[in-house]
Amino acid sequence: MICSAQELSKMYGGHLIFEKLSFEITEGARIGLVGRNGTGKTTIFKLLSGAETPDTGLVHLKKGAKVGYLAQIPQYPEGTKGYDVLRGAFADLVKVGERLKELEEKMGSGENPDGLNRLLEEYGKLQDSFTLSGGYEMEANIAKIANGLEINELLEKDFTQCSGGEQTKLCLGLILLQKPDLLLLDEPTNHLDIGAVEWLEDFLKEYDGTVLCISHDRYFLDSVINKVYDLEDGEMTVYHTNYSGFVKEKEERLLLEFQAYQEQQKKIKKMKEAIKRLKEWANQANPPNEALHKRARNMERALERMEKIKRPVLDRKKMGLEFEETDRSGKVVYSMKEVSKSFSGKMLFNGANMLVHYKDRTAIVGKNGTGKSTIIKMLLGDQDWDSGEVKIGSNVKLGYLSQHFTVADPSVRLIDAFREEVAVTEGDARHILAKFLFYGPNVFRKVGSLSGGEKMRLRLAQLMHQDINFLVLDEPTNHLDIDSREVLEEALEDFKGTILAVSHDRYFLNKLFHKTYWIHEGKLHSFEGPYSWAKKKLAEIIPDKQEKPAVKRQEVPVRRKESIQEPTLSFEKVEKELEELEEKIGLIDEKLLSSTDLEVLQELYGEKEKLEKERDEKYEKLEECL
Repeated sequence: MICSAQELSKMYGGHLIFEKLSFEITEGARIGLVGRNGTGKTTIFKLLSGAETPDTGLVHLKKGAKVGYLAQIPQYPEGTKGYDVLRGAFADLVKVGERLKELEEKMGSGENPDGLNRLLEEYGKLQDSFTLSGGYEMEANIAKIANGLEINELLEKDFTQCSGGEQTKLCLGLILLQKPDLLLLDEPTNHLDIGAVEWLEDFLKEYDGTVLCISHDRYFLDSVINKVYDLEDGEMTVYHTNYSGFVKEKEERLLLEFQAYQEQQKKIKKMKEAIKRLKEWANQANPPNEALHKRARNMERALERMEKIKRPVLDRKKMGLEFEETDRSGKVVYSMKEVSKSFSGKMLFNGANMLVHYKDRTAIVGKNGTGKSTIIKMLLGDQDWDSGEVKIGSNVKLGYLSQHFTVADPSVRLIDAFREEVAVTEGDARHILAKFLFYGPNVFRKVGSLSGGEKMRLRLAQLMHQDINFLVLDEPTNHLDIDSREVLEEALEDFKGTILAVSHDRYFLNKLFHKTYWIHEGKLHSFEGPYSWAKKKLAEIIPDKQEKPAVKRQEVPVRRKESIQEPTLSFEKVEKELEELEEKIGLIDEKLLSSTDLEVLQELYGEKEKLEKERDEKYEKLEECL
């Protein structure tokens, strides 16, 4: 055991986060801490790291164990370079290295020959210690982390001049170099592009210590963790599986709990009826039958002592996302022809071509700084291009969701910010905002006080009630918890118009986007398939420059209608059958949410499992058609 928490309680501003929470962390574990935003996940990290203390309860760490956690960006003196920050992981070794240099100078000067033996003795001991502690691998380790996290360009940059995201990446590098026994990672993928995320996954799989991470990146969790700690309603439930396994197990566990709850409710009802009958019979007797009264009292006591099962919540409140109907655009929604763009003498891309048709689901991917957001800015008219042609099609009604959503006046109330974009009455506005989890007095909060996730929900509420047929999304899943991401994905699947998105969320990319544009070394490559398909194809085009592929994962089937020849009919037939199956499964899900009858629930789950098995078989067939 590297760490244990006993009976932890914590309150913030009179609000109880959790009470009497206990759990253990074993050495070498790879744990994902999951739960909705606001359940207390980050609070647990602060308590484990010692950044905060619990109101009651204790945190025990194994003797001598080091904890690594980035609670907030540390302050560094003016002139501290990114390289100095990373080198700080080896502060003790650096001091030893400096002392070795001093000794070398003294021994080389020829001064004080009588003390040479003493200097040699000290030098030998220090050199042994320096070697054993990895002093000679220090630079190689820094280079490995800097390459992996893609922060080489930050090494010579002043830390104070770095953006918040750049500072976070440097501090993540520092923690990884420190190699703590217990590594606490809170949304480590937030500021990393896909290549760096996949490198981090491989790094953590080989990591010697214990890893506990909070993440909304479902692929990252599946790749790294082997255990899930689910924090819900102040209670922790442990699942010995990865994230996908946890989702399935939790669903099964909830169904079993619901069955147990239903059975107990039936038993309670029967006991209450029996008590009532016994009392009636006892009172009808002349004289009243004391034995029957006694039996009734005994049954009442048994009922009071019974440990009542809480009614499990089969479905939590989620955002109610549904786009309004609007006029369709022309066939070509957006196009780029032989477009070139450079910044400060650096070429971002040259001769770039892009074609987005009506109803396309198109994604733009690539490393940070390669020009993904620049393409979006050119589309929005916020950025010029050097050469080529950029066009927006006819009858295009554009809606833009930025990861950096801002309003001109942060002191404006949430409801007023919403009504500035959507012309509705205050009553209607409150009704709409409730679907986006803004209840009661929350709608009168100042926009400047909202969290990143809340700002994203507000912007989604605005977009979904506007006349839009072309959605442009810049990192739309940033700041959203997993439940909210899933609701967003469902809404986007139902959107009748066209979608163009920049995203680092591989699960999101594979699920929704059947066309991928990848910016690599100044070229914009086009692939008729989702992210995983594009990654394979890019490796075939430039095999020598690709990093080794990440762990193989189940991929979304590829829709490549233009490149398919003979199997087209078979492909389209299977695809149509798949759509019908998905529709049937969706209808069952709706019934599951509305039904409370146990027998009906069991029957529906059985039918759903059968359809899901059939769907998996169809997906295999679909892959054979390609």
